[in-house]
Amino acid sequence: MNDFERFLTEACPRVDAELEQLLPDDTRAGELAGAMRHIVFSGGKRLRPALVLLACEHAGGRAQDALGAAAAVELVHAYSLLHDDLPCMDDGQLRRGSPCAHRVYGEAVALLAGDALLTLAFEALARRTPPDRPVAGMAVALARAAGWQGMVGGQVADLAAEGALPDVERVHAIHAAKTAAMISVSFRLGALAGGGAPELVERLAAAGQDLGLAFQIVDDLLDLQGSTEELGKQAQADAERGKLTWPAAVGEAAARVHAAELVEGAMTRVGPGPGHARLTALGAWLLPRRS
Repeated sequence: MNDFERFLTEACPRVDAELEQLLPDDTRAGELAGAMRHIVFSGGKRLRPALVLLACEHAGGRAQDALGAAAAVELVHAYSLLHDDLPCMDDGQLRRGSPCAHRVYGEAVALLAGDALLTLAFEALARRTPPDRPVAGMAVALARAAGWQGMVGGQVADLAAEGALPDVERVHAIHAAKTAAMISVSFRLGALAGGGAPELVERLAAAGQDLGLAFQIVDDLLDLQGSTEELGKQAQADAERGKLTWPAAVGEAAARVHAAELVEGAMTRVGPGPGHARLTALGAWLLPRRS
């Protein structure tokens, strides 16, 4: 277990405690609460909120000042997974080893649970970020990363590209929006919550963009190489749906090289600071995920 893995392990219960305070229970929201909790507490690694906390540390801030932002990015991530799995999208059957929310609660409740998680994310960010931090700017950054310019736009492009001929530039554009935008904004929000200088905020956000691209490449490789039991979702689902992936565009060997180059580039951007060792360990943790 390297420094980042230890940090991730330590961050997880703090993030879970924050999410527990934010999410309704069934006495207040009934089946809707059940569907929201089904995806949020389904065993995720809490990578994105951990990146918020790590960027806050690197900027010299206190973790508690970034917990609202950390919860916000995890809620957005959870909503995106819930909607991704819907029959009108990827029609997923399993998520993190359990039946997808729409298979348990029905498509309509699952859809609305995703809507509720997305709106709760911005409530969490606004209510739980210290007032001396740039909360309005943080909300704008999260909205852009999650919305039509970022994740949602990338999801639309991803669906439109199903069955298309391999094209690395098109894959790059999809991955940059669909996956890397939310990794990048996790670093940005953490640095802002930690009171980081503008130059540091931009460097960490740029590093997050590269790491997000590398993360998606490795995810594409895992989809080809892993089993359903290992992945917690259907293996080789991307190939079956004709998804436009990095390995499909350049081959598996070249995709591994590109992921390593992106991680190396990200590490040159982060610069010195309290979180440097853990950020370096993050790069080392990311790449072996293919095994």
